[in-house]
Amino acid sequence: MSEDQIPAGPVKRRGRTVLRRQAFERSTTDQHLLDSRGPSDWVHTDPWRVLRIQAEFVEGFGSLAELGPAVSVFGSARTPADDPMYALAEDLGRALSDAGFAVITGGGPGIMEAANKGACENGGTSVGLGIELPFEAGLNSYVDVGINFRYFFARKTMFVKYAQGFVVLPGGFGTFDELFEALTLVQTQKVTSFPIILMGTDYWSGLVDWIRHTVLRDGKVSAPDLEMFHVTDDVDEAVDIVATARARHRRGAPEDDEFQNPVSWEEERR
Repeated sequence: MSEDQIPAGPVKRRGRTVLRRQAFERSTTDQHLLDSRGPSDWVHTDPWRVLRIQAEFVEGFGSLAELGPAVSVFGSARTPADDPMYALAEDLGRALSDAGFAVITGGGPGIMEAANKGACENGGTSVGLGIELPFEAGLNSYVDVGINFRYFFARKTMFVKYAQGFVVLPGGFGTFDELFEALTLVQTQKVTSFPIILMGTDYWSGLVDWIRHTVLRDGKVSAPDLEMFHVTDDVDEAVDIVATARARHRRGAPEDDEFQNPVSWEEERR
């Protein structure tokens, strides 16, 4: 069989390593860590995994320490380029870079690609924090600074640590995970509160109504918790929210928390 007849098959990237065909692994490093089934040899291997986890944090901190003000943008990887939300995310990336923010995404396609594209083509800093997945597409071509992570929790730390705000566009389970983790960190004061903006009123209105009319009414959250996020369709409004929070922070907000994020959106609204 000639070289051009050999099927490429699925591709997987594991750090700097590329795996194809028979070398392709469908499991992930997270799965190896969290799966408790099988023999007890994990007792001997898990301590060594700590070194790999440590390396991911060191790599992330080292690569992003000089990033400057940034905003993390989340949204679906399944959003096609002709979707209005793709155009909105691209406009958002452009506007954030105009306002002096680097744009951080998960580095994948869809909404992530659009936000990276807007920042990159506008001369801003475009960051992609990728993750090892069974069918990973790799970082999109608009990422200027890219880091591939094996562990979700290390990646999530980078999203929070280096962001002055979160902007969340329509997405699925991964987007929900990032959104609710951010809300939980703010609610429990694990981080100094910062703006969380939901873009796409039609998409998010059902979730917001459920939180307001079911979760709040049933006493599972408090009324002030609803002030932790803002819903809008306007790019300028979203950018103004994070820019205002940053300006207030620079005027003297304390930096006594480990993530050094700006003042709370609830306080900003008062």
